[in-house]
Amino acid sequence: MKILMLGWELPPHNSGGLGVACYYLSKAIAEEGGDIDFVIPYKADYSMIDWMNIHAVTNLPASTLLNAWAYDHDEDMVGGSDDGFGDTLMRRIQREYVRYVRNFVKYHKPDVIHAHDWLTMEAGIAAKRASNAPLIVHVHATEFDRAGGGSGNPMIHEIEEAGLLMADRIIAVSERTKWLISERYHIPADKIEVVYNAINLNELTGYSYSNDTYRYVEFLRNQGYTVVSTITRFTIQKGLRYLVEAAAKAIRKYDKLVFLFVGDGEQRDELISLAAHYGISNKIIFTGFVRGQAWRDSYSVSDIFVMSSVSEPFGITALEAAHHENALILTHQSGVSEVIDNALKYDFWDTNKLADQIVALALSKSLTKSLQRNVSNEYKRITWNDMARKCIDMYKKVGNR
Repeated sequence: MKILMLGWELPPHNSGGLGVACYYLSKAIAEEGGDIDFVIPYKADYSMIDWMNIHAVTNLPASTLLNAWAYDHDEDMVGGSDDGFGDTLMRRIQREYVRYVRNFVKYHKPDVIHAHDWLTMEAGIAAKRASNAPLIVHVHATEFDRAGGGSGNPMIHEIEEAGLLMADRIIAVSERTKWLISERYHIPADKIEVVYNAINLNELTGYSYSNDTYRYVEFLRNQGYTVVSTITRFTIQKGLRYLVEAAAKAIRKYDKLVFLFVGDGEQRDELISLAAHYGISNKIIFTGFVRGQAWRDSYSVSDIFVMSSVSEPFGITALEAAHHENALILTHQSGVSEVIDNALKYDFWDTNKLADQIVALALSKSLTKSLQRNVSNEYKRITWNDMARKCIDMYKKVGNR
């Protein structure tokens, strides 16, 4: 089966979980027999990817495109072009992406088109019209999620609505996302299928933790401190202001806590200032964006992982943290909480409850160990190959119709 897959990024040139999900899902689909052409907007060396053909729309380097603004609503994207959007670099590249894909399907007719998120939905519609192949739209996040539960950019809503209406089938990464699509965009629920994300256990094994990466944090651990981490983009969607507030409340109750904020984004300076406002700057360490060894070590040095998102369609980082033997604290507003029972949970706005949960885990090693041990039985049963088989079954059904 020939699959035209439309995405905006792939590791190692990615700024978030969307690229990670595309990477592992496409690999698993290829292992199940899928023949994939994957279109990305930038030029990069992907010689290490041998399970699919990668096509670059432009010769621009990945660093030009992969910034936080590509995934968050952009208040400046209004007016100035014939489609109602501002003529930003990203918008110009999106239009080029559509032209490239429309031309591509004239010579490479796919059996099915699989488009990931709003960034590629217009191209997916164009490919469907040009090839008459069925269109699958894969929703990893909606504009309502990216706006932290707010309205977000109305122009992006228009693209999402058009993509969802034109799709033959829709994949949602959680029941929460399925409900949001049905409720906000009035899409029939029976048109939407939930396919959860996963992690690749084989590629997470054989890793050796380095004591040198976070030496100061290790020093604090040896002094009896509990390390609480979050690994995410610093955007309004992730609820990090609430986490800083909860950290201040937790530290007032129990002093031997240190917080590791791993990532970057437009809220970085705001969060640093907020930590200073609460007088806990010495207890929150901002690492910046990390990859590779430093990324894995940030999980390994941590005892507790917090996902504080206001609206999180899934949340692969929680599964990665569980694999690195973290006790989990998740918001009820995260999709991953649907598949993980062995975690403490709270509503994103309830900073008092989050502070109490952090302190409870810090003071109760038995509770922490119990969560760390039991969650391993849950995340291991979620595999990309199972998700790939669901996608292939969907391809076949829409193809037959």
